[in-house]
Amino acid sequence: MGFVASIWVMFKINTLFALGAYLIMILLYLYINNYHKDRKGLVSIFTNALFQLNRNLHVYVQQTRKSRSKQEWRPSAICISRDSFKRDRAFQLLNWISHKYGFGTYIHLIEDYYSKASRLKSDEELDKLIKSFSGKGTHVYVDTMISPSYTSAVAQAIQLPGISGMENNMVIFEYDRENPDSLQEIVENFSLVNAGMFDVCIFGSSKRSISFKNDIHVWIRSDDYENSHLMILLSFIIQGHPVWRRSEIKIFDVCSRENEEETRKNLKDLVKTGRLPITSKNIQVLVEESVPDPRMLVSEHSATAGLCIIGFHAGVLKKRGIHTFDRFDDLGNILFVNAHSQKEIG
Repeated sequence: MGFVASIWVMFKINTLFALGAYLIMILLYLYINNYHKDRKGLVSIFTNALFQLNRNLHVYVQQTRKSRSKQEWRPSAICISRDSFKRDRAFQLLNWISHKYGFGTYIHLIEDYYSKASRLKSDEELDKLIKSFSGKGTHVYVDTMISPSYTSAVAQAIQLPGISGMENNMVIFEYDRENPDSLQEIVENFSLVNAGMFDVCIFGSSKRSISFKNDIHVWIRSDDYENSHLMILLSFIIQGHPVWRRSEIKIFDVCSRENEEETRKNLKDLVKTGRLPITSKNIQVLVEESVPDPRMLVSEHSATAGLCIIGFHAGVLKKRGIHTFDRFDDLGNILFVNAHSQKEIG
C-alpha cells in the first residue's frame, strides 16, 4: 500500500516529472545491466557492497566484544556430521536453536584428503544440502569440510569463526540411538572440545517421529547445578521455534530427600520472579531414593515426550564412556547437555 501511495503522490504532484523520473531510472537500469552483462541482474551489482558491509559489521563486533564487561549469553553453535544425507535430526536441532535467539553453523564432513576430486565432491554435496534444507525455513549456515579423520575435522571446526561475528560457544554432536556406531568417536573427542571451553550437546536421535505437541522435558539432578541453567535456557530457545508452539516445558528436578524442600523453594523463587516463565504445575520435584536408578524415573515420566534434555558430566563420561547414555531405551530424541560454565537465567 505504501508503494502504491507513493506512486500516486508523485503523479499528483507533477505528472511530467514523475514520468521523467521513471524514464531516467529505466534508462539507468538498462545501461548498468548492459555494462555488467556477466552479473545477471541489477541485484548482483550490490553483492560486493553487501559483502563489504557484512565484513565491516564482523570487524566492529570483534573490536567491541572485548570491551564489554558483561555479555548476555546466547548460543552460537556449530555441528559436525558425516550423516547429513542419512538423517537430518542434527540440522533440525540446530535450526530450532538458531530460529530466534541463537546462531548455527552446520558442517557436513567429507572424510578424505584434500584434492581436486574431493573439492568437486564437496561443492556438489554442498549444493545438494542447500537445496535439501532451503524449503525448511532454515536459519542455519551450511558448509562442507574435507578432512582425513573425524578428530582432525573436529579440531578444525571448533576453530572456525562464528558466522554471526560471535565466537562459537557450543558444539553439537549427533548419533543414531538405534545404531550408535558413531557414539564412541564422539566420546573420544569430547575432551578435545572441552579443552576449548565449549558447551557440548550430544543429540541422541531416534527414528521415532517427533510429536511436537508432546512437550519438552528437562531433567535436573542434584549434581547438575552447572548444567541446569543451560538445559533450561535451551528448552526455552527450542520452544521458540514455530514447530514447538503447541508444546509446554516441564521440569523434573531429582534430588535427595534432605534437599527436597530447598529444591522446591529455589524453583518457586525462579517462577515468582519471572526468571523461569512457566507455571508451578509444570515443575515436579522427585526424590531419587524412591527408585534404585534415577533413570527409571526418566523412562516413567518422559516416554512420550517430544524431546528430553538431560545433563551429563565430564567426569562421569570419562569413567563410563558410551555407557553414560545407556538405559534410556523407552525415550525418543534426547539432548544430552554439558555446560562449560553456569549460565544466568533472566
